Amino acid sequence: MIKSCVTIARAPEIKTGPWIYREDFEISIPKAKALGYDAVELFTSSADSVDPEKLEALSRSNEIEIAAVGTGAGKVVRGLTLIDPNPAVRKDAVMFIAEMIDFGSRFNAPAIIGSMQGFVGADQDRERALDWLTEGLNALGNRAANQGVKLIYEPLNRYETNLFNTIGDAAGFLQTLDPDNITLLADLFHMNIEEPDIAGAIREHADCIGHLHFADSNRRPVGGGHIDMTEIVTALNDVAWNGYASAEAFPYPDPDTAAEQTIRAYRECFGAAARNR
Repeated sequence: MIKSCVTIARAPEIKTGPWIYREDFEISIPKAKALGYDAVELFTSSADSVDPEKLEALSRSNEIEIAAVGTGAGKVVRGLTLIDPNPAVRKDAVMFIAEMIDFGSRFNAPAIIGSMQGFVGADQDRERALDWLTEGLNALGNRAANQGVKLIYEPLNRYETNLFNTIGDAAGFLQTLDPDNITLLADLFHMNIEEPDIAGAIREHADCIGHLHFADSNRRPVGGGHIDMTEIVTALNDVAWNGYASAEAFPYPDPDTAAEQTIRAYRECFGAAARNR
């Protein structure tokens, strides 16, 4: 079954971004539970910025899962990427993600690598950058495997990375890596920019997709843009995809309304089984 999920950001250094909630977990997790969400996806400043015991208690008392943990603060706050020409920066990037993997594994939650993959600069050699990306993902995939969790790699749109922009290209790259526990994140916002056929990409590469970002064309909650979800939902159902549909979306017009709109869209998209949860 496809499970509902809402994003929560706890990174005071970052003032805006595509996350529904920014309140303390003590406030946002009960709000998510009250609306009927199955899980939350977390974006934090670092692995040590959250008390895992308190988070575990909140998750347990609210009967809500931790679906995944984002690593983007490593790029946005610290400027770290896996393809930085400076080997010391690459080492720090791997360590930051490794710590997030260890943190997430306490909740059986995979880490997501999005912006930390980096952008090949005009003065960089693409093949060298891909070697560095491969080296980093191999190490991190093995780290995640040792912790018993997946690692999630996210193709981004062309304005955020020039490494892999489509699900198909990223799926091909995964085949070159050593670990077999690295999956892809299908983000509908990015796919709307890059994929000629979103539903077709899902059908063709469903076995590589481990997580879904449920957002509209303008990165508002689903229903606030122009993506027609009909064929996408049909494709997900036809391939019997199981995972989290996580709202990595702007809190438009405000967090509570965005959370309500998202859970309503989730139930409309995924049918009676979702409505009866």
